[in-house]
Amino acid sequence: MKRLKAMLEAIAADAAATAEYTGRRALDSRVMAAMAKVPRHEFVPAADMGYAYVNEALPIGYGQTISQPFVVALMTDLLEPKPDHRILEIGTGSGYQAAVLAELAGHVYSIEAIPELAAEAGARLARLGYRNVTIKAGDGNDGWAEQAPFDGVIVTAAAAEIPGPLLQQLRAGGRLVIPIGPPRNQELTLVEKSAAGEIAERVVLPVAFVPLVSVGGAPRHRVG
Repeated sequence: MKRLKAMLEAIAADAAATAEYTGRRALDSRVMAAMAKVPRHEFVPAADMGYAYVNEALPIGYGQTISQPFVVALMTDLLEPKPDHRILEIGTGSGYQAAVLAELAGHVYSIEAIPELAAEAGARLARLGYRNVTIKAGDGNDGWAEQAPFDGVIVTAAAAEIPGPLLQQLRAGGRLVIPIGPPRNQELTLVEKSAAGEIAERVVLPVAFVPLVSVGGAPRHRVG
C-alpha cells in the first residue's frame, strides 16, 4: 500500500530530523512493525479517510484528535513496551495509540474522559480483534488504581504537571511519557522511575497536544 509506505517513510524521516532532540536517529524495528500493521484508516472519520496515512494529526470529533503518526511512534518507542508489560494509557481517543501498544505489550488499560469516544474506541478495537485492551470512561488524572502497578504509562494529552497518581501507579523501573505545558509551549517528557522509586525527567521534544481534562471538563493540574 503506497500510502502506508509513505507514512512509514515520513516517520523515519522525522526520526532522523529530530535525533538531536530525541537521541534516536531511528525508531525500534518492533515499533515500526506495529505502525505498519495497525490500519490507521480504521481510526479516522470517514470524511478524512483520504488523509489517514498522512503524517499529520486529524480531528476525531468532540474537540479531540488522532495524533500525528510520528508522535505516536516516538511516544511508543520512548515507552519501550515489552510483551509482558502492562501499560496504562490516558486519553483513548480513537483507540489508535492503544492498538499500536497492544501489538507490543501484554495488556493495555486505557482511560477516556469522553464517554462517547470510550464506547466508540472499545467497539472499534473489539471489531479489529484487539483482545488485550481494556477501556473505561473516567478521569485519567486519577489513573487506574485497581490495575496498578504499570510497567509504562503514556498520556496523550498535555498536563500542566505530571498527575501524582500516575507516578504512584508506575512500577519501579517503569517509564512514563507525557506532554507537559500550556498550549503552544508543550514539551514531550520522559519520566523514569528507578528501582529505589526515584524520579528522573528528561525533555524530549516540543509538541502540541489537546489539554488533559477532568471528567468535569476542566483542565487539571497536579494531583497529590
